[in-house]
Amino acid sequence: MNKKNPLFYLFGIVLFLTSCNTNRESINPLKHVLNTNNPYIKKVMDSVADYEVQIRYTQINRIKDSISFKDFDFQVNANNYFYPASSVKLPIAVLALDKLSGIDTLNRNTTFYIEGDSIETTFAKEIVKIFVISDNAAYNRLFEFLGEDAINNRLKKIGIHNTRISHQLGIEEHDITTKPLIIYLNDSTISSSESIINTSAKPLDLKRIKKGIGYYEDDEYMGEPFDFSLKNHFPLHDQHELLKRIIFPEKYVESKKLNLNKNQLNFLLDAMCVLPKNAGYNNDKYPDGYCKFFMYGDSEEKIPEHIKIYNKVGFAYGTLTDCAYIRDTKNNIDFMLTATILVNKNKIFNDDTYEYNKIGLPFLAALGREIYNYELNRKK
Repeated sequence: MNKKNPLFYLFGIVLFLTSCNTNRESINPLKHVLNTNNPYIKKVMDSVADYEVQIRYTQINRIKDSISFKDFDFQVNANNYFYPASSVKLPIAVLALDKLSGIDTLNRNTTFYIEGDSIETTFAKEIVKIFVISDNAAYNRLFEFLGEDAINNRLKKIGIHNTRISHQLGIEEHDITTKPLIIYLNDSTISSSESIINTSAKPLDLKRIKKGIGYYEDDEYMGEPFDFSLKNHFPLHDQHELLKRIIFPEKYVESKKLNLNKNQLNFLLDAMCVLPKNAGYNNDKYPDGYCKFFMYGDSEEKIPEHIKIYNKVGFAYGTLTDCAYIRDTKNNIDFMLTATILVNKNKIFNDDTYEYNKIGLPFLAALGREIYNYELNRKK
């Protein structure tokens, strides 16, 4: 080819532009975000091994009526254990609605109480409390309704394979036999559910299942790693996949879908994104970011009406987790983000000395903001 030929130069320009575009597309945006100079992210990334960080970010692409996903991971590994804390309330809330769908005599507004409990409530009220203020008692009541074996079997049936729910929250001892529900079928008829006998949990065989150098039990210090092997397990991939089934049920075959009709799904979505002030809770005690770690978890800033965050968080034993679908209706962007971080500098568990406000929440909030800003500028 004659290098003086104008076509040669035109070919070179096209090749250069194509190469630039290919390189741009091949860049992992999650790695780009984590390499930012943002001090809250940089502080964690400079000593990332200390924080057991796992992150999954999903881009959502739409062409006409078609939706596709592109996932980006950082250290996601179902075999590396982290304590899921209240994030396990997501499957319990969802599966309560799923189970109600198969019972003709009950619905989410049915009034009930747990045998031995003085609180009369409804399934709908408990589900809302789970998402708005992450209420342990609400989780425990729905746990009694479902039973742990049924929870785990149903999750596996819809393709959530690695999760193991084994205990209630906020109580020291767990009985494998559930308590009956006393149910008000109408103003004059009361029914009682059967107790459910569940299988005793077996120890998990996972990496990082024993953590730290010590822990407290009944105010006594134990100088050995804290063993999480009998605790709940809800790995990051499973959290993300369950959220996808809620937000985008049309992307799954019937056998992998939850048994939720449109009315139930709309109720669930409303519960997942409602802010405490809009659910009757004191805004001073429960600011907008109380259970919205991404973007707003480190401040008392009000969340704009055009930004909706459908999520479930968890925080306990120094571990912070958030699993969220974030949508901005004003700027027409949406994405999914799930992340977990351990903040326990002294490596002692159950001492209530964790760096939630100093490191954990600022990291997750900054991560959410950086991904959001990336989405604002992303070419769709």
